[in-house]
Amino acid sequence: MRASLLPELLAPAGDWSSLKAAVAQGADAVYFGVEAFNARLRAENFRLADLPEIMEWLHARGVKGFLTFNVLVFSDELEAAASLLLAAHRAGVDALIVQDLGLCLLAQQLVPSMALHASTQMSITSAAGVAQAAAAGCQRVVLARELALKDLRRLQNQLQDRDLSMPLEVFVHGALCVAYSGQCLTSESLGQRSANRGECAQACRLPYELIVDGEARDLGDQRYLLSPQDLSAWTLLPELVDLGIASFKIEGRLKDPTYVASVTQAYRQQLDGLEPDPIAVQRQLELGFSRGLSSGWLAGVNHRRLVHGRWSKKRGPVVGQLERVEAQGWLVVRTDEPLTCGQGLVMEVQAGAGEALRPPLEVGGRIMRVEPCGAALLRLRLGPGRLDLRGLLPGAPIWLTGDPQWQSYWQRQVGRETPIQERALRLRVTGMDGHPLILELLEPVPSSGARLSVRSSMPLQAARDQGLDRQRLERQIGRLGGSGWRLDHLEIDLPDALFLPLAELNRLRRELLDQLDMGLASCNAPSFTNSSPASPESDQRVIAQALEHCLPRHSTDSVSTDSRSRPPSLHVLVRSLEQLRALASESDGLPLAGVVADLEAPADLKTAVSIGRGLWPDGLRLAGPRITRPDERWSLEPLIRANPEGYLVRNADQLETLTPLAPCIGDFSLNTANPLTHRWYSDQWGLQRLTASYDLNLDQLLDLITGVDPGALEVTLHQHMPLFHMEHCLFCAFLSEGHDHTDCGRPCEHHVVHLRDRSGVEHPLQADLGCRNTLFNGRAQSGVEALPDLLAAGVRHLRLELLDEDGPSTLRRVRLYAQALTGEIPSQAVWRRERIDHRLGVTRGSLRAERPERTSQLGS
Repeated sequence: MRASLLPELLAPAGDWSSLKAAVAQGADAVYFGVEAFNARLRAENFRLADLPEIMEWLHARGVKGFLTFNVLVFSDELEAAASLLLAAHRAGVDALIVQDLGLCLLAQQLVPSMALHASTQMSITSAAGVAQAAAAGCQRVVLARELALKDLRRLQNQLQDRDLSMPLEVFVHGALCVAYSGQCLTSESLGQRSANRGECAQACRLPYELIVDGEARDLGDQRYLLSPQDLSAWTLLPELVDLGIASFKIEGRLKDPTYVASVTQAYRQQLDGLEPDPIAVQRQLELGFSRGLSSGWLAGVNHRRLVHGRWSKKRGPVVGQLERVEAQGWLVVRTDEPLTCGQGLVMEVQAGAGEALRPPLEVGGRIMRVEPCGAALLRLRLGPGRLDLRGLLPGAPIWLTGDPQWQSYWQRQVGRETPIQERALRLRVTGMDGHPLILELLEPVPSSGARLSVRSSMPLQAARDQGLDRQRLERQIGRLGGSGWRLDHLEIDLPDALFLPLAELNRLRRELLDQLDMGLASCNAPSFTNSSPASPESDQRVIAQALEHCLPRHSTDSVSTDSRSRPPSLHVLVRSLEQLRALASESDGLPLAGVVADLEAPADLKTAVSIGRGLWPDGLRLAGPRITRPDERWSLEPLIRANPEGYLVRNADQLETLTPLAPCIGDFSLNTANPLTHRWYSDQWGLQRLTASYDLNLDQLLDLITGVDPGALEVTLHQHMPLFHMEHCLFCAFLSEGHDHTDCGRPCEHHVVHLRDRSGVEHPLQADLGCRNTLFNGRAQSGVEALPDLLAAGVRHLRLELLDEDGPSTLRRVRLYAQALTGEIPSQAVWRRERIDHRLGVTRGSLRAERPERTSQLGS
């Protein structure tokens, strides 16, 4: 790998120790968050006040710093978000990693020179997604982790065909989310703490029981059905370099500094072609942190390998297996490892019957004594203290969880200092007898274009002995130690035999350095603040002007009055032809505005259109998959050939392809959480309406309604919230011997599958056209209690989403909500009826009026 072709190595930093460890081990850039607006709120994180110091420290060492702003922004947080944009820009942050397209719109208005990187939270999987990010002002795209090498190659070719040059960033190491980032609503639905807000509760790392056709399936010791192994693409770096990937990203802002140091060093050495020992590197990475290491999706789909299901927390490398348990706590283990005292080991105790949802019991401790007892056999005792070894069976794997030598070495590496990287200066001195000496900066030139120069406070005069020759000038002006600069070239335009005191030369040097620091710092300030010092009052004026420019232009009072004058309309999303036929049979008796058919089988789409065409004022719309990969543009063709009256669009490919063909509504997966995002999608794609983000509670939803035309918003009133939307297929992984759709035998077509969680709730699992799985909340969410507030705010488009209802249940539920909309029955009566009719009752979920207290956002 030639140095000129090397991509950037981007490392995580959750605190100062991790940041310094990453730089010491060769990271080209680091990414970090502050106390708000980032997707790792559980990390220690930095404070807003730290930003100038962080960036000064990084830039002095030639390293870039990227600030994570990778969450959705709510309507009442736009001013706080704008304040953080200004603070990041003034501090010299090199780029913001963003999720919210509305934030991109605000950044372009407020800090137009700030680089934006589209976060993996944008769920970008295709050329259309990259193009949309580019249109929003992003200069780099962090791709979804589900793409394989062949997808990346195809994507690069598609971007070339579009004549779109966009640097791409991919994750190469660290934890894998089982769901598409930005499309996981599990924490929001179950606990009102959203992954789109940095509050992920990691429900994917919990045990689940597989319920197949109503019966629990015995999976042996596999219980962590949604917990992928960690990603390690160390051996794939040459292929990624050849693909032209611009940046390699290491996950881990929640990890400790030794992890950051050990992983960064491994990838730095591989990129630099140092050819380290693969076995040693594997051990280094596994001891840093490992749930088991795999190539993730990069080497292609293998569902059975991606999720082994046996554990979900750090284990480290397997170093042997238990041979037998002897008296007085001695263990005989079979291993080729030179195990030593002080190392940590752990083994699993055999689980008992009926314990599928309990974490495995473990026996572990430090090696207190060890002695050889035959070929590849060791006798050892663990401690401190006596351990309960009952339940340990021969053959149990043994994991090395800690090694004092490894820890000691990497603690020393974490403490390494990184020297300041001196930058080159090109200067010029000019003057003549009786005039001041002028010291001028030639390079670097501040981006403002201003030429920096200083002049002596006294005139040059004829020298009595030795004058200002090159040697003396270079020696005095070049005394730059500790400043971060070095004199690279000095151009001299002075007559011979002139004199100036050395003290004055030293003063000129210091004054020029002060001006240089101030000049470069001013380049980081927004252009509209250069005319006057920043102050809270001036910032507020600037922010108000930017928001006024960006927010949708409408009269809230007149729009709301107009909306209230129109009757509310009910839209129903069906997921089967049986549901659709039931609605069609009662089309004259049900006050429906429109129906959306979200069907898995392409062959059913034309049938659906023929059943529903012309029956409802808003028409029969079709919905496509939530994800479109680089080789899946074909999945849109059945939607187009069916020729519906409109579409419910869910991703950039559908926006790009379907909006020119028929009226379109944006679905919840577009993550519309504030008026700026609503405006961006409306202006860019001409959408009739947008579905409000499922991350909003009732108060936040009402804030959004206030900031937009309520008639251009659709609110989902009843649904089974889609928890995980994932490339991982559980049908293939646990109900077949295959590795992907080519050899799995399609168990998804033959079985009804649920996942039972620890509380006993069974969550329905469905596969879509692309073999992606969606796990739906087994408990339905209803916002019917909020209906009076929503109608009073001007909302007139409300959606009811069906899941697995049969025909009669479909009609019963639709009639119930239709009566609530027309005022025939009070919303509280609907809530009580739903609690009775749903086997698990219903929940207010994300539409409760209040959510658990969240971390305060800046300025709020």
